[in-house]
Parts: sequence; C-alpha cells; structure tokens
Amino acid sequence: MKNNMLRVYPRSWPGPGMVAVLALVLAMPAVGAELVEDLIRRTDRLALSRLAVLQAAAPQPPLPFTSDGCSGGLSSGWRYLAGVFPQLGSRFGDTPPWEACCVRHDRAYWAGRAEGGYVARKQADLQLKQCVIQMGEVRAPGLARQYGLKAGDVTAAWRVAAESMYWAVRTGGQACSPFAWRWGYGWPPCPLMPAPISLPAERP
Repeated sequence: MKNNMLRVYPRSWPGPGMVAVLALVLAMPAVGAELVEDLIRRTDRLALSRLAVLQAAAPQPPLPFTSDGCSGGLSSGWRYLAGVFPQLGSRFGDTPPWEACCVRHDRAYWAGRAEGGYVARKQADLQLKQCVIQMGEVRAPGLARQYGLKAGDVTAAWRVAAESMYWAVRTGGQACSPFAWRWGYGWPPCPLMPAPISLPAERP
C-alpha cells in the first residue's frame, strides 16, 4: 500500500526544506517580519486543521517525548565539532549554551495542539527567544571578562542568535511540516490529504 504520510527529515539533517527556511531567515530584513508573520498566520490555519484530524483520533500525544536539543543540526553540529576539536569543547562546552531553552521549546512543540495552535506556537517561539536573550544577559559579564570583550557586545551577539532561532522556528516549525521538530510532533506525520477539521478563528 502506498504510504500517504509526509516524509520526515531527521531532526539533525539540514535537508532541502531546512535550506529554504534558513534562506528565508537570512532574507528577513528585506522581506519584512510583518509580511512573513502574516503568511505564517494564513498557512497555519490549513496546517492546524490537518493536525486536528490526528488529534481527534488521539487526544494525547501517542509518541514519547524526544529532544535533540537545538534542532536544525545546531546541537549535533556543536557536539561534532567539540569532539573533533577537544579544545573547543573544553572552552565553550559540549553543547550550545542555550540548549536548555531549546529543550523547553521542544516540549511545547511535542504537545502542540491544533486548536489555538497559532497563538500557542507563537508564544512558545517568543519564550524561546526571550530565554536565549535572558541567558545571554546573565552570562555576558563572565564571558566578557573571559574573552576580553565588552558585555554589551556579548549581549548583542546573543540577541542576534535569539532572533535567528526565533524566525527559524516560526518559518519551519508549522504543524504538518516535513521536519521532525514541527508543531505537534508528539503525533505521527500528517496524512497528505486528510478531510480537514474546521477550527475557530484565532486572533493574532
């Protein structure tokens, strides 16, 4: 029987879809955040209606919670480089310094619901962004002393990382996307052509 499920890329594999997401993130200043967010809001409605089909049959996530830390190959790539270059790992650690933020974000995505999903997903993404920013503010004085930098420069660098991570998950983390870190990944991949379920409209 032909499999009608979407192909799901491994969480650490930057496949062609991930390349497109990264390209959109890099183009964000030119495209405009408001325009991109409006597109996300419009496309989320169809994606969430497809997720609702799965959740109608299984109200609770049937798949166990898993997390690879920071998706898109960030954590796995960091660990690989730390293994290849031990000095890098001993100096900066074996995992990204904001990995705890990513794991909390993963848990929200794993249990992501179709109903109210646009607002809930945006809140989770904003919390990820704020978590990274706050961690940078806490660690900035120590990192500045350690590497001879200005604390403001360290904080600014973390803000850039937080903003990039935010838009990566906003554009690539929609329900029923081909990524294993999609919204509602506690459920199996969405069927390609389900009978959609009508969801109440959400306020942005």
